[in-house]
Amino acid sequence: MEGDPRAEELVRAHLIVRGVVQGVFFRANMKRVADEHNVRGWVRNLPDGESVEAILEGRRADVERVICWSLRGPRYARVLEAHVEFQDYRGEFSDFRIRY
Repeated sequence: MEGDPRAEELVRAHLIVRGVVQGVFFRANMKRVADEHNVRGWVRNLPDGESVEAILEGRRADVERVICWSLRGPRYARVLEAHVEFQDYRGEFSDFRIRY
């Protein structure tokens, strides 16, 4: 990624992660990682009890770092699958939040 001009590009990603991702501090840890990389947006549990959804906005390199983290998650998580869809950047968020 270093030296890649696309790394600076502003992007938006819609992410759904499935597995043991609820009840293991996935959202709180994703917020910490997003804040560390200046990524904005939100994360929430989905009602199925086994999925987390997030919208991530920021520099491509930073968004990709948060996505890479989400593929393993925090210590007690067990990620079975992840779906990422890149979208047009909207710039609608001022921070990263946990939604309930």
